[in-house]
Amino acid sequence: MIKTVAIQGVKGSFHHIVSKQFFETPVDTIDCLTFDRVVDSLITEESDAGIMALENSIAGSIIPNYALIDEYNLHIIGEHYLDIQHNLMALPNQQISDIKEVYSHPMALLQCKAFFKQYPHIKLVEDKDTAEVAERIQKQQLKGIAAIASTLAAEIFQLEILAEAIQTIKHNETRFVIVKCRDVDMPKTQINKASIKFEANHKRGSLAAILNAMSDCKLNLTKIQSLPIVETPWKYAFFVDVTFDNYSDFNKAKSLIEIMGEGFKVLGEYKNAKL
Repeated sequence: MIKTVAIQGVKGSFHHIVSKQFFETPVDTIDCLTFDRVVDSLITEESDAGIMALENSIAGSIIPNYALIDEYNLHIIGEHYLDIQHNLMALPNQQISDIKEVYSHPMALLQCKAFFKQYPHIKLVEDKDTAEVAERIQKQQLKGIAAIASTLAAEIFQLEILAEAIQTIKHNETRFVIVKCRDVDMPKTQINKASIKFEANHKRGSLAAILNAMSDCKLNLTKIQSLPIVETPWKYAFFVDVTFDNYSDFNKAKSLIEIMGEGFKVLGEYKNAKL
């Protein structure tokens, strides 16, 4: 049973919100300012599971997290999609005209870039975590400084929301995965999505052949992400997400990809959160 979960960020962060929504029973969270720290907590068994953002519908893939999952042989046991609403917040009794600087995670700043074009007097500064900035503003009573964070962060740290939903594209989702050091037993009838990794050689059509094999096995490709293999210049590993109706179809595809590709690895078999 999962009781303790490592999250990137502090209370009020989007990872914290996922921990509250994904698990059926309440869990204790361990605040980690980096994803490396999340992984460390799993390896040392300080936490039972970790939550990692993997991709955003606006900003795309979070490449370093793919590398972490692969390097430390973590197992994806589930996924969760969260509607990301960015809010501008500061200590009470201030207007946007009073704000000199806004600190937030680079991803949040990128997603809200258009909003701040209206306010050229505001300096945008990259920081480690959205909610951690909100916490700092409250602790240090920082006037003229604002954070971009969730409504939960505003509630927890008693900040006033100056502007709601300031992200450029209003429908803004992030996909999070729940990871463990060891895989969990899940009934095959519940498994309808998987994350895999493989390498394709430089022969003409080798990647296309593997993708065709997936299609022949009735797998639906929902994501493909390439990462360079550091030790071998100009060679790439492919991280792929597939969905399927029958586990037997995925099982058949696995045996084919093991033969056709190199370095084949199953990163996780779990339930599709989009259904």
